[in-house]
Amino acid sequence: MESPGHQIPLRDTPTRTPRSSFPSNIVGRLRDNLVFRSKWAELNGAMGDLGTYIPIVLALTLSVDLNLGTTLIFTGIYNIVTGAIYGVPMPVQPMKSIAAVAISNSAEFGVPEIMAAGICTGGILLLLGVTGLMQLVYKLIPLSVVRGIQLSQGLSFAMSAVKYIRKVQDFSKSKSGGDRHWLGLDGLVLAIVCACFIIVVNGSGEEGSEREDDDINLGGRERPGRRGLRRITASLPSAFMVFLLGVVLAFIKRPGVVHDFKFGPSSIEVVRFSKHAWKEGFIKGTIPQLPLSVLNSVIAVCKLSSDLFPGKDFSASSVSVSVGLMNLVGCWFGAMPCCHGAGGLAGQYKFGGRSGGCVALLGVAKLVLGLVLGSSLVMVLNQFPVGVLGVLLLFAGIELAMASRDMNTKEDSFVMLICTAVSITGSSAALGFLCGIVVHLLLKLRSWHKDQPCSTLQCHGIPWQSQDSRVSSVNI
Repeated sequence: MESPGHQIPLRDTPTRTPRSSFPSNIVGRLRDNLVFRSKWAELNGAMGDLGTYIPIVLALTLSVDLNLGTTLIFTGIYNIVTGAIYGVPMPVQPMKSIAAVAISNSAEFGVPEIMAAGICTGGILLLLGVTGLMQLVYKLIPLSVVRGIQLSQGLSFAMSAVKYIRKVQDFSKSKSGGDRHWLGLDGLVLAIVCACFIIVVNGSGEEGSEREDDDINLGGRERPGRRGLRRITASLPSAFMVFLLGVVLAFIKRPGVVHDFKFGPSSIEVVRFSKHAWKEGFIKGTIPQLPLSVLNSVIAVCKLSSDLFPGKDFSASSVSVSVGLMNLVGCWFGAMPCCHGAGGLAGQYKFGGRSGGCVALLGVAKLVLGLVLGSSLVMVLNQFPVGVLGVLLLFAGIELAMASRDMNTKEDSFVMLICTAVSITGSSAALGFLCGIVVHLLLKLRSWHKDQPCSTLQCHGIPWQSQDSRVSSVNI
């Protein structure tokens, strides 16, 4: 008698639910991924990646004549798409090894070689992602080695930031000049004031601010006025305000820069490649870039995103395919080779980015600037206070380095620090990774050897000796 009642929902379910819910599920997921958790916080978080993005893009534009307008348009689209797909502030950063080779050897490594290196790197990452090999690598690499890569990258960012703050920079030649003056529109005092302002507003990070709020709420011992002042201070978009100050100072340094603007997008053309460009791009660009992309752009990003956003776990294969497709599309048209990066993710999270809307907003800004001003925007970027960029990069690097604080055992800390030391001093994440893996395996082998059952004599508390030694000791 009860069976007909149980069969009713079974007849209704397959005919209606799949057709009506599929489009709504997609739209709902996109809306959820792009929604702003807090308008000012997401806007502030969008500035967290500019300390890395602007110096490299500016250096490539000045040294090898990179098409800035095309790069802004494509990277803006990348930001919007990745924000909609992943729902977290997934950054879009320049491929640093390829950029370093181009800046240091601009005469022989020009735009065709840069784009060939990006296409080759993207193709390999796409292959690793589609075949599932990247996910296998992600599962096999020990956490201590990943933390070592993150710590070395974070410290490298921080040291570069301090160099930006203390020294005059020539991005077109990737060289530092003399000491920066204390006063002026790009002086040390400006950078120090900006850094202190960010520390006062943001503190040491989210955990510290939450702890302060808990202390305030305990027993109501804090005065209401003081509590309100702290909340207002914590809500200020510090990074956005610092960046806006830099833009204003750039126009003050050179008011005539407005007359250099050429409205309209730059012409987008297909890059012409020669056999020599493919060869040079692969040997000098792809080979040194590939280990960094695998480790920092895929492995470290996946681990950091799972730490910062526990409900948003991405497969390494997905991120690898994302990086591959970006470069297989944009590099043919002269857009800078790009990747995701743990440093950019940490920087955007540090300043309040919590959703895909954060990077989507940054993407819209890039897209508008690329379509309206094109490559003429380089005039403004060239006047931007480098010390201010150094401050933004400093906090992004520190936030990334702090991800390694969960190494609680001495063995894990030992492996992490070995990996970090070799990566920094050797200027190679691949070399540090290799040393970290070797040290990890040696420690596991040593542990395994210690856990093996002892010999018969040792198990009975008798130290092992050779037969001749035992005979001689008995005779004595």
